[in-house]
Amino acid sequence: MKNSAISERKNQSISRGVGMTTQIYADRAENSEIWDVEGRRYIDFSSGIAVVNTGHRHPKVIEAVKAQLDRFTHTCHQVVPYESYVRLAERLNGMLPGKFEKKTIFVTTGAEAVENAIKIARNATGRPAVIAFAGGFHGRTFMGMALTGKVVPYKVGFGAMPGDVYHAPFPVPLHGVSIADSLAALDRLFKADVDPARVAAIIIEPVQGEGGFYDAPREFLTALRKLCDQHGMLLIADEVQTGFARTGKMFAMDHHEVAADITTMAKSLAGGFPLAAVTGRAEIMDAPGPGGLGGTYGGSPIGVAAAHAVLDVIEEEKLCDRANTLGARLKQRLQSIRDDVPEIVDIRGLGFMNAVEFNDVKKGLPSAEIANAIRLKALDKGLILLTCGVYGNVIRFLAPITIQDGVMNEALDILESSIREVCAA
Repeated sequence: MKNSAISERKNQSISRGVGMTTQIYADRAENSEIWDVEGRRYIDFSSGIAVVNTGHRHPKVIEAVKAQLDRFTHTCHQVVPYESYVRLAERLNGMLPGKFEKKTIFVTTGAEAVENAIKIARNATGRPAVIAFAGGFHGRTFMGMALTGKVVPYKVGFGAMPGDVYHAPFPVPLHGVSIADSLAALDRLFKADVDPARVAAIIIEPVQGEGGFYDAPREFLTALRKLCDQHGMLLIADEVQTGFARTGKMFAMDHHEVAADITTMAKSLAGGFPLAAVTGRAEIMDAPGPGGLGGTYGGSPIGVAAAHAVLDVIEEEKLCDRANTLGARLKQRLQSIRDDVPEIVDIRGLGFMNAVEFNDVKKGLPSAEIANAIRLKALDKGLILLTCGVYGNVIRFLAPITIQDGVMNEALDILESSIREVCAA
């Protein structure tokens, strides 16, 4: 079987709207490695977009799923509930930042978690408006698109977005937006576009994912918390990509000593199985009436079983510490070549959620061409990378936190050689 032959079949049978970063078709995967249908091995620095922080097919996750398969696969929690759902909610309630009572619901995807967070916020406050940030990504549903601060490819051609959604600039000093600029823009928003008394919530990624891996400064999150408290708004932390040890702590908000009222989670929660969660203040989560929340597949027993195993692995294998160690190694390697590669304008990241940003030296402008050329060069050498950012000029690193040391060293060698070859050319 050939990748090219499957790709031809894909072109004939699957909507082109489903974009694909590579044209390699997976046959099997283990921890940080993927083998395609032609037998070629790749090192995975994408983790299915931050989904397998605990690696592909972690033995404890697979064991938990197999055990659940032998008991039951689906009853719909709203019809015949199960204890594992309750116990997972208890675990998340105890883990999330904030010294207040919390409650949780489970759904299937990150976008669905965001949708429900907005529903809950509007119900609890009786207000309609929501504020999000430029560069943010919150999903491909209509509310997710409305909240997302990037038009191409997420919004273009899909018609009118839901109303009462407003955007403010996210503080990125590298691109000329300071914390003061962002806060001043919020103030102007309240003066010119929306009465803060109509705003249900402000939603923010503590580290922007698709937007370029820019972390929200503690000062900014503290100011948002104060602003929300002042005006009776809720603060929603979108931890879909940042959660579960990726940033060196269980949740990115743990870095800032700021507690959100509502937190959305998905991706690595269940180690490759579809599961998402919304956790928040108990009184807020209880605002919707019975039947207002849920979904047929929400809290799948298979995903819940996997999630329990994931939480155990993170604790037992000390993956928060491991993320910090791996991120330091990656950034150190990138820093070591920076003097030779003037195209590198920034190296950043919390824990093992890291990125490197490239500019065209001659033009002094962000260069998506350089970032993509490096991605393709690395792929040819057997390393899967992802780009991101409003300008497309950022390479982000999302390898499994369980990656073996030898494989990590091999990946760093491929990354360095790819950067050097592309930028030298």
